[in-house]
Amino acid sequence: MVAGLGDIYIGDTVAQNEEAELLPAIAIDEPTISLSFLVNNSPFAGREGKFVTSRQIREYLERELEVNVGLKVDFSAAESMRVYGRGELHIAILLENMRRAGYEVQVSQPQVIIREENGVKSEPFEEVVIDTPSDYQGSIIERLGMRGFVLSNLSAQGQGNAVRMTLEGPTRGLLGYRTQFVIDTKGEGILSSRFVGFRPYHGEIRKRVVGSMVSMMAGKALGFSLWNLQDRGVLYINPAVEVYEGMVIGNTSKGEEMSVNPTKGKQLTNMRASGSDEAVTLVPPFELSIERGLEIMGEDEYLEITPESVRLRKQHLTEAARSKNRRP
Repeated sequence: MVAGLGDIYIGDTVAQNEEAELLPAIAIDEPTISLSFLVNNSPFAGREGKFVTSRQIREYLERELEVNVGLKVDFSAAESMRVYGRGELHIAILLENMRRAGYEVQVSQPQVIIREENGVKSEPFEEVVIDTPSDYQGSIIERLGMRGFVLSNLSAQGQGNAVRMTLEGPTRGLLGYRTQFVIDTKGEGILSSRFVGFRPYHGEIRKRVVGSMVSMMAGKALGFSLWNLQDRGVLYINPAVEVYEGMVIGNTSKGEEMSVNPTKGKQLTNMRASGSDEAVTLVPPFELSIERGLEIMGEDEYLEITPESVRLRKQHLTEAARSKNRRP
């Protein structure tokens, strides 16, 4: 908007002379989560994106820093860039803009920023305001209570059965909750949150643990194989989707990692047997978006984002490499 002056940033005052009164700088909320941006090195790298190198990703983030006031980036590491943002939605919008511009990138699991001041460990806390029908308030309070949130206010809204709840708790407790919130309220709830400051570390937060269903083969996923796998957990892919070794195609409800072969077809013989002609009925998959991927990914996984696809993968693609990495 201003030409001829190089180093102008949001919040600066441009004045004609030195005696002019300077406006106070705008207070920007500090970042609450961080994650690493890396070059996409999966077997499908470079198929869909135009910009795939670390230099191109670095240049995009440098341009973004000029207009995105809540973003901070550490470029000191050689192989990755550490990005600090104001929450999952803030990072998801950045990644969505990158993929639409033709970039390929993979990111690590978001982690809450933990500080230590005067020997006291502290973490970011959020105030959450929820508008929902009163039928669902019990399940919301229960789930957020398990995640360290405390109800501070509850009031009726309007003439119907709607209520407004205000809760406070650690940002860690919100990571991965928004999808569950949509399910619990059947899409009728509205959730908004704001950063309220760093407070003493809350301690361990219990979350539902699910494992990963990891492909051990490369090829096209077949309906017959997915039909047999859907009883073990929730699938993320449809039939005929290309997969590679180490790609996460679903989760397991038992909470353990399971290597599977989604490319296995039905054995065909010239013999008829009872049950051999069962209809293959598939449950619609839990298709990954950037926000969903950031919520459900594990510590040992990357979210691969390209202009056309969002995939979840293990950091170490082969079973041998993952076993070696788990050893102390």
